[in-house]
Amino acid sequence: MQRVLDYIDQHLDDDLDLETVSRVAAFSKFHFHRQFTATFELSVHRYVQLARMKRASHQLAHCTAHSVTDIAMDAGYDAPDAFARAFRQRFGQSPSSFRKSPDWEPWLAAFGPLDNARSKLMQHAFTHDDVTIRDVPPMPVAIMEHRGDRATLGDTIQRFIAWRKAAGLSPATSPTINVFRSERTPAVAADYSMDLCVGTDQPIAANEEGMKAGVIPGGRCAVLRVVGASNNMEPAALFLYRDWLPASGEEVRDFPIYCRRYLTFSPEEPVHDAVAELFLPLK
Repeated sequence: MQRVLDYIDQHLDDDLDLETVSRVAAFSKFHFHRQFTATFELSVHRYVQLARMKRASHQLAHCTAHSVTDIAMDAGYDAPDAFARAFRQRFGQSPSSFRKSPDWEPWLAAFGPLDNARSKLMQHAFTHDDVTIRDVPPMPVAIMEHRGDRATLGDTIQRFIAWRKAAGLSPATSPTINVFRSERTPAVAADYSMDLCVGTDQPIAANEEGMKAGVIPGGRCAVLRVVGASNNMEPAALFLYRDWLPASGEEVRDFPIYCRRYLTFSPEEPVHDAVAELFLPLK
């Protein structure tokens, strides 16, 4: 099943019918269909639909060079009208409206089944050998704070991306840092807290977006590299806190755990190419 999900990630533009995908799993298509549905609580067809629609929504939000027609075709629709109907039914917005001003709350809800399916197999079994200790230099950054329900995080990310584009801070030259100041799912949704940062030492002028200058402090850090779908860093963070830290004899410093993303999401890149490093500051 892991091999199947990897194959789907890498072949979203290909014909992913039941017979093709079942061959990847080395099952008969009838047995495979039952097994896939029992494992993920989604049919193969539904899973592929959601994966393509998720890529399409990212293309709409982040890739203005792609026309809605091209995105519709890439998502497997024969005509833009059919894509628009399906998109509106799932997200409550037309593709053009989503492109101008994405409403991320229904978007998160719509992809709940896909995220739940992926989480069943996409958990990496970390070991203590995966963790290294580094002396990290301080990094000046520009910070956009997100405070409040994680369902609205997408809006903050959009403002953050727009600001860094206007400032000319490309992900290729200016690192992306996320500082996690709360649990991923706190008991009270409004308590969710994260800082979106981009590495820069340029002065930050007063701005409507609320960007401000700050510093990721230097010092010793336990570093855990995460390769693959890195949109959920909680399993890696829990491994560092619950497993690695007690066995290491180390003590944490008074700064939150944070991650550095080395490849920002691009709809053309397969999910498995995403790379992030999680930093746990130590005394």
